[in-house]
Amino acid sequence: MKSLRKKGELTRFQILSEIARLQPYVRQKDIADKLGITVQAVSENIKSLIAEGLVESGSGRSHYKITRRGAEKIREAAMDLRRYADEVLESMSFYRSVWPAIAWEDLQEGDEVELFMEDGILYARRRRNGEAYAEVLHPARRGEDVALSELGGTIPLQRGKVTIAVLPGISEGGSRNANLERLMELSRGQDRIGIMGTVSRAAANKLDLRVDFEFATPHAALAAAKRGLNVLVLAVGKMSRSITEKLEKEGIEYSVEDLRLAQRE
Repeated sequence: MKSLRKKGELTRFQILSEIARLQPYVRQKDIADKLGITVQAVSENIKSLIAEGLVESGSGRSHYKITRRGAEKIREAAMDLRRYADEVLESMSFYRSVWPAIAWEDLQEGDEVELFMEDGILYARRRRNGEAYAEVLHPARRGEDVALSELGGTIPLQRGKVTIAVLPGISEGGSRNANLERLMELSRGQDRIGIMGTVSRAAANKLDLRVDFEFATPHAALAAAKRGLNVLVLAVGKMSRSITEKLEKEGIEYSVEDLRLAQRE
């Protein structure tokens, strides 16, 4: 857009176009409101347009009229904008939203597939009777990431549950004063395990638990539960509040188990 390349040229073009539309009686405030700029900016631009011979000022304070040069300027800039818009629209015609999934089986370009979630991972396989569907953009082997477009339908998904195991803080004895036997029981059958705090890390180490996430645990646990996974979170004392608030807000089912043993004398 050669005619609008310089800084501020687009604003000048808009003001010039508004004068052409409203002339001969033009209120600067009307232009300012229409373009979302200040009246002062409109006034300064009009002075510049008058100095360049693109606008004429009449006898009245709000009397303006574009000149022949001004009309030519509008046409030139408008044609530049039209060409640019046509180029953008042409490039967008080739654009398609693309989504990734894991190929459940070998897939070929053009295959119609169904989408499903397993262990929190989105998979694609040749369509049978799935509610969610898409089209394969490029060939992919089993286990590879596959590019999909033309997504439709919904993925049936039951939300998971979060179990929060509250452990004692270090001033309460830390992992040495936690019910580790019960913690081990709670860990069985969980899809993911997260920890919050150093005491939680120590307890997980003692039981040789596989920790899936340790940082931003409330966010990770919420995301996992939304994908249908059951999650166990080890939290120290009041840290549990930060996760329960998020779960309640999102309507995720959860339970809290207090694993703090009575402090020893």
